[in-house]
Amino acid sequence: MKNLRETLEKNRETYIKALKDFVAIDTHDIGHGIGGGLEKEGQEYLVEMLRSMGADSIETDPMSESVILESLEKYQEGNTGHNQENRMNVYASFRGKSGGRSLLFNGHIDVMPADAADGWTNPPFEPVIRDGKLYGRGAADMKGGLMASVMAVRLLQDAGAEIPGDVIITSVCDEEGGGNGSIQAVMRGLKADGVVNCEPTDDTLILAHMGWVFFKVDFTGLACHSGEKKNGVSAIEKAIKVIDALNEMEHGWLLTYKHPLLPPPSLNIGVISGGTAGSTVPGDCSFSTCVHYIPGMMSQEQVVAEFTETVERAARADAWMEKHPPVISIYQTGHGFEMDEEHPLVDEFKKVYADTLGRKARVAGSHFGCDSRLWRNIAGCPTIQFGPGGGAQCHAVDEWISLDSYLESILVYAGLILEWGKVK
Repeated sequence: MKNLRETLEKNRETYIKALKDFVAIDTHDIGHGIGGGLEKEGQEYLVEMLRSMGADSIETDPMSESVILESLEKYQEGNTGHNQENRMNVYASFRGKSGGRSLLFNGHIDVMPADAADGWTNPPFEPVIRDGKLYGRGAADMKGGLMASVMAVRLLQDAGAEIPGDVIITSVCDEEGGGNGSIQAVMRGLKADGVVNCEPTDDTLILAHMGWVFFKVDFTGLACHSGEKKNGVSAIEKAIKVIDALNEMEHGWLLTYKHPLLPPPSLNIGVISGGTAGSTVPGDCSFSTCVHYIPGMMSQEQVVAEFTETVERAARADAWMEKHPPVISIYQTGHGFEMDEEHPLVDEFKKVYADTLGRKARVAGSHFGCDSRLWRNIAGCPTIQFGPGGGAQCHAVDEWISLDSYLESILVYAGLILEWGKVK
């Protein structure tokens, strides 16, 4: 480990420049991927870098709607109808010399748009370094983690260390719209003896995250002038009745479900819209909500069934809604993720982390959903989540990543490649 640390210090500026140049490439998605994404140039940058590092194989995999549809049918994972023109995944492999255990690093190259660019101290795709932090869109979410995995291999090469087991780098697109890139990767059959999802984790080992379902509920009322309100039906008031019932359902969940690593299940009414004017009884209304649920204890099917039953029961109790029932639609879903803390991959990570950084790894769950679920649930791989940066910086104006966090992750990833790969 001393040799790795010395090599890291010697090549520090090279590794930082690789990330800075990466962040400078605008790879934002459009409308959470529904309208497309600009990942192509960033993927080409990575391909050239991986080729220069002597990767044994590099594959570009254009996104395919048919693969997403297949996953949705088989595994209830997939977000259809996204514009996938000029969007591709990149998979690179570095062959192990000793036939040891393989390790796959997973990261997404798409970033959120920087629509509030006027609020940035510097332009979002002109990264700068200030006070030990690299600022730029995607620095934390999650080009820092993705590049750290690539630089971990580079560090081992620079140190003259032999890679014992195969190392696979997956750079996927369309993650911000629900994970289509990793869905396609696992449907293509990619897997390994262990997987590291490189999302930012606030220097914490993540072993669980919530599942989620996004619902939209539409209501029909009867519009009229507010002065004759008795002749109309307020769709907003009907929506409020249903929201009250859903809040009661959420309260029941809070009393029922407890998880050692995760927050309680929740239902958030994030958007509500309806009506045209204060002087008009609203003839329409809709709200959108995200339900987060606890994996293992709750299922997606259960959440959909309980949500639907609650809405329908509230509607049956209202004379108008009984004849004009609200319409429920689902526009994004993702299963939860759990990893056994007693698994050898977790043990190896904790050991490497402690030996590398001189402190004990913190273990927690995340309320953020991410691609970890796909590698664990569909690919069936032992999976952990650890990466540089913090959740508070994700999607934020003046997004940044600590350079110390980035460099520490390179060291931890490199150490894990060596230790995990020792045994087949």
